Amino acid sequence: MKLQTQIPISRATDSIDYNSRLLLLGSCFAENIGDKFGYYKFQSLVNPFGILYQSTAIQNIAKKVVSGQEFLGDHMVSSSDQWQCLDVHSDLGRSSKKETLEAIENATKKTDNWLHGLTHVVITLGTAWAYEYKSTNSIVANCHKLPQSNFNKVLLDSVSIEDSLLETISLLKKRSPEVIVILTISPVRHLKDGFLENQRSKANLITAVHEVLEKSPEVAYFPAYEIMMDELRDYRFYDTDMVHPNQLAIDYIWEKFTSVWIDKESMAVMEKVVAVQNGLNHRPFNPESGKHQEFLKTLDQKIAYLQKEYPFMKF
Repeated sequence: MKLQTQIPISRATDSIDYNSRLLLLGSCFAENIGDKFGYYKFQSLVNPFGILYQSTAIQNIAKKVVSGQEFLGDHMVSSSDQWQCLDVHSDLGRSSKKETLEAIENATKKTDNWLHGLTHVVITLGTAWAYEYKSTNSIVANCHKLPQSNFNKVLLDSVSIEDSLLETISLLKKRSPEVIVILTISPVRHLKDGFLENQRSKANLITAVHEVLEKSPEVAYFPAYEIMMDELRDYRFYDTDMVHPNQLAIDYIWEKFTSVWIDKESMAVMEKVVAVQNGLNHRPFNPESGKHQEFLKTLDQKIAYLQKEYPFMKF
């Protein structure tokens, strides 16, 4: 008896291995997948400018990193006793304007350096709803709790989203011509916008992404949204807010992602990494016992073996 419909997926040809260099940009679901890459010790950089929910915000960051454009001074604002930039997430906010600009500059340099040798980028779109800052008539990444009267809320149409994605991809390829771009849509429902509004938003994202796929055959798509909506269509797969996927759902979607994108030989290395991670998390009854000392010696040997093969791994 079949109790679940399955989203058809097939293995990618340009798979990810431990020599790959990954950049993940976008919504909080990008962070969920990024955490997985971090746990398994892949070479990855996740949202250096914080969570970015919509395509224009990601495009603006790509412009500034690749083209060297400066962040607008008019987008530096004071909010909740911190200085923030409307083009990035509040994670980069600091107590002074100078410190915030330094944090952004450091993120820019880090991202710029990471683009050299980049092999894969995963872009996860969360919503088509965006906010236009009235003072500059510009779409921004984050309102930082400023009064609503400072912004116009707009629904980006599929053409605008498509154009943003195409330019972002073009910018990344200028720096890393062989980079593999993987697009995905976050399964997180943005119900603060409204139930119907969330559906309109996701519809625009889906339309735009598939237009990009038709025009750019080298760009790939991973159906995270579809897996959540169809294979995991039950509230037991949601967190307590009934909006975000819970850990079980994240683990399930990650397994699907690995079956498509992770090189088979790398899966054996992932198992070795898990053994080390479990060992590091082990809490002995008697830390001074000979048995535990032998355990630590074996663990050190496992770490040394992995780091000899993959010097970038840090435990």
